[in-house]
Amino acid sequence: MSELVLALDIGGTKIAAGLVDTTGTLVHRAQRPTPDGDAETVWQTVVSLLTETQASADGAIIAVGIASAGPIDVPAGTVSPINIAEWLHFPIVDRVAALTGLPTRLGGDGLCMALGEWWCGAGRGARFLLGMVVSTGIGGGLVLDGAPYHGRTGNAGHVGHVVVEPGGALCTCGGHGCVETVASGPHLARWAREHGWVAPAGADAKELAEAVGRGDPVALRAFARGADALAAMVASVAAVCDLDLVVIGGGVAKAGGVLFDPLRASLASYAGLDFIRGLQVVPAELGGDAGLVGAAYLARG
Repeated sequence: MSELVLALDIGGTKIAAGLVDTTGTLVHRAQRPTPDGDAETVWQTVVSLLTETQASADGAIIAVGIASAGPIDVPAGTVSPINIAEWLHFPIVDRVAALTGLPTRLGGDGLCMALGEWWCGAGRGARFLLGMVVSTGIGGGLVLDGAPYHGRTGNAGHVGHVVVEPGGALCTCGGHGCVETVASGPHLARWAREHGWVAPAGADAKELAEAVGRGDPVALRAFARGADALAAMVASVAAVCDLDLVVIGGGVAKAGGVLFDPLRASLASYAGLDFIRGLQVVPAELGGDAGLVGAAYLARG
């Protein structure tokens, strides 16, 4: 029988659980919307998912890996996701370990995404990798010298809060001018509307990318602006961490060349140092499963 890891991925929109084998294959997956309500209401969704997934295992489960939106506190085993306000310093590691009876390890969702892509996706073979999700927000994680880099508290790789516009727009983190305020999906669409993009109510970055394909000049400017901000951030992180690969996933990254072409062009202008020139930026391969696969790798470590 195969040795399996029980993986959990906690986000503000959805909570997913799965079983991952020794090759990184996701052999079972279940998902629920993240509920509104108090801390215990959210916890009961986790209980339901983990119980169901654990019962479905055709093999021995050896550990649990948790990917969670942050901030997190790895030494304390707690999470305080911005989009799950009810979970402030929630003791997720102790709760999951008590429920499952298994060794349990916690990582940030950005780190687990990066690990998943490094193990089984677009980042295979890289030694120094930044994994990023560009969607409603912007998150990230680092694999340095072939190992996950947590930082002091587990929050290393929070690249969405690299400042690219000093004195710029207010961010959800409380700072100003973070790359998330320029290049995340909602901010791309908001800037475009403010500058004359005419679109139906509720249209977002997906529709904005389609407008680029039709040659809409405002949509083109919006994506060029967002891509330039991402390139400035990537160049800064690459200079600090000496990266050899950047993998980008998330809803905005699904725009493909609409995002990646101007991003790569801008990066060439920011990457002045020899060791940054030629840095590869590629689309992610695992989609929404990367966090579960990465959490499983973390638990095996």
